[in-house]
Amino acid sequence: MSYDPEIVAALASDPAYTQPQAPPEGVSLVEYARQQASAAISPFAQFYKERLPDESLYIVSDTQVSVEGGFITLRYVRPRGDVALPILVWFHGGGYMLGDLDMDDAHLRSISLELQLAIVNVDYRLAPEHPFPAAFNDGLAALQWVVNNADELGVNLKKGFLVGGDSAGGNLAAAVALRARDDSSFKHAPLTGQYLREPVVIFPGAYALADKYSAEFHSFAESTDTPLLNSERVHSSFQIYGGPPEDLRVSPLLAPSHAGLPPAFIQVQEFDPIRDDGIVYEKVLREAGVRTKLVKYVGTVHGFHYAFPRIGAATELDRDAREGLKWLLSLSSNFIEVDTKA
Repeated sequence: MSYDPEIVAALASDPAYTQPQAPPEGVSLVEYARQQASAAISPFAQFYKERLPDESLYIVSDTQVSVEGGFITLRYVRPRGDVALPILVWFHGGGYMLGDLDMDDAHLRSISLELQLAIVNVDYRLAPEHPFPAAFNDGLAALQWVVNNADELGVNLKKGFLVGGDSAGGNLAAAVALRARDDSSFKHAPLTGQYLREPVVIFPGAYALADKYSAEFHSFAESTDTPLLNSERVHSSFQIYGGPPEDLRVSPLLAPSHAGLPPAFIQVQEFDPIRDDGIVYEKVLREAGVRTKLVKYVGTVHGFHYAFPRIGAATELDRDAREGLKWLLSLSSNFIEVDTKA
C-alpha cells in the first residue's frame, strides 16, 4: 500500500512536513511543537472560515467555567431558534499539550448549522503546565455543565447527548464516556453517542496491558517515520501528559467491561501510529454489545485533514463525519430507553 497521491503532492510542497527541525536556541521543545502545529493545522480553520454561512444564522458564546484548580472556557454554538436541540461536547486534538478553541471552531459551526446540533467546544487545560488528570477533569466538568444547564442552553438531551474528539481529544472523549456510564450524576442524562476520530484508547506503546488484544497492535511499531505524526511524538506527548498507562482515564480500552457504553462512530487513518487503537476499540465495543461504525481511510496519515483540507480524502472524511453524527443522533432515543431499563 502507498500514500494517497494528493497527500504525497501536498507533503512535497513543504519540507517541514517530512523533515522536522530541532527547536531554535532558547525555544523549548513544547513551545516549538505548538508553533509548528499551529502552522500545520491553520489551513483547516481557514478552509471552513471561508465557507461559513452568515453569522446571523447561529449563536456563539464563550463561558468561563470553574474547575478544580482554575477555569476553562466553553464555546457554545447553535443555530438560532427556539427548538430544543441535541448536543455534542467536543474535545480538540493536540497530544494533550497543544490546540485551542479556534482549531475546530469554524468546522463545528458548519456542522452545527447543517445538522441542527448544538455544540460545546471545550478549551481544556494543557500539559505540561496542567498535567494529568487536569484534561480529564475538565472534560468531565464540561459534561456536567451541559447537564446542569440544559434548559438554559435550549437543548434536549433525550434527542442526543454526544461526546467527540480527535486524537488526544478522542482519548478524552472515550475516557469521559466510560466514566459517565458509571457516574450516578449522569444516570438520568446518559451520553447517547461517541464520535472518535483517530483516537488513542491505550497509553501509546503499553499494548502488553491489553491482554488478548495486545497482538493486534501493529501500527505504532510500523510508524517510526510517518509524516505529520510518528510513534515517537505520540509517546512523548503522553509522557508529558503524565497519566499512568494502566489508568482508565488514559487507557479506556483496559476497562473490565465496555457493556452499556453509548454507540460509537470511529474514523482511522491507514498510516497512523494510533490506527490500531480505533480498530481494536471498535472490536472491543462491538463484542460488548455496543453499536459501532468504523471507517478506515486508505493512504492517509494522522491529521492530514487539518493540513490538507482541500484534498479529496479530507472531503470524504468530513462527509462521513456528518453522516456518522446523524447516525449517532438517530440511535439516541433508543439508547436512552435501553439504558434506563438496564
